[in-house]
Amino acid sequence: MITRAAVLVESGRPVPYADSRPLEVRELALDPPGPGELLVKVGAAGLCHSDLSVVNGSRPRPLPMALGHEAAGEVVEVGPGASFAVGDHVVLTFVPACGECPRCLGGRPALCGPGGAANREGTLLGGARRLSGGVSHHLGVSGFADYAVVSERSAVRVDPGLPYEIAALFGCAVLTGAGAVMYGAAVAERDSVAVFGLGGVGLSALLAAKAAGVSTLVAVDVVEHKLELARSLGATHTVRGGPDALEEVRELTGGGADKVIDTTGVVQVLLQAYQATAPGGVTVTVGLPDPGRDLALPALSLVAEEKTLKGSYLGSCVPRRDVPKFIDMYANGELPVDRLVSGRLTLDQVNEGFDRLHTGEAVRQVIVF
Repeated sequence: MITRAAVLVESGRPVPYADSRPLEVRELALDPPGPGELLVKVGAAGLCHSDLSVVNGSRPRPLPMALGHEAAGEVVEVGPGASFAVGDHVVLTFVPACGECPRCLGGRPALCGPGGAANREGTLLGGARRLSGGVSHHLGVSGFADYAVVSERSAVRVDPGLPYEIAALFGCAVLTGAGAVMYGAAVAERDSVAVFGLGGVGLSALLAAKAAGVSTLVAVDVVEHKLELARSLGATHTVRGGPDALEEVRELTGGGADKVIDTTGVVQVLLQAYQATAPGGVTVTVGLPDPGRDLALPALSLVAEEKTLKGSYLGSCVPRRDVPKFIDMYANGELPVDRLVSGRLTLDQVNEGFDRLHTGEAVRQVIVF
């Protein structure tokens, strides 16, 4: 069949992307699903900084590549042996967990070895490419397209009553942000929490911390309208990002927050987040910095202050357990993630959407098909 997809042809083109056009909307031949694979009619897909990092070249991927890793849609064809049915509504997640490697068997599917290797190579979990013209898959999803072939290991069945533009957010933003709070940091009632970076992931973390009943919730960003949104979503304090942010967070939290979440992918901000963590506290980072950047820490503090610094990929979640769990929390009013949608786009507006993401104007834009 033929699908229209937003294909990244060259990384590192200058902004504004509306002029340099790094993404081209092309018609591509799409092979039918193979064993254990699904053909999904995409209903909506979110624009994320993980996509932007491929566009701007800070995270190299095999090109050309059909982008998009946060999406939801309907299964329209099922490959041999797949356990889904035509008509199922699914959320697509960006680590296709094999279920058989040591990390999967140990309950950590976000760290799946074969899934990670397939993502780096731009293939589906089984090693195939289903797009024509040598076009690679992005993180096993390639959701900026009318149709996508994915491994069933990238899909989670969800309630068909959930609108696609909301369902898509659970594939990355909510899993990563809420998961970092619940599993990475193990935030508990009466903890003090600071969140650095208020995009879709950071605000999802903020919502999860609020749902946990924390005592103090500090939101940090450089963009004023994001701070305003954070206040409306339950932040007890907001801090403008910059050199003075560290001391402000420390003052607001009585010397440091118990749990600190960094979502920025900026090494200098991660260092601030660690320094803003109280003795005995935990810093969790989910942002993806440039692979060439190193982090220098005062090593003594790890012991003398008993601090913990840890990473969290996909929010340390198990998607088939946690996507339904977080959707239930949304339905119950505990995670109002619909308020994170800051714009709806057509596929042809994808370059303009990345301009808004680059400048910080947007929180979570969604391409609606």
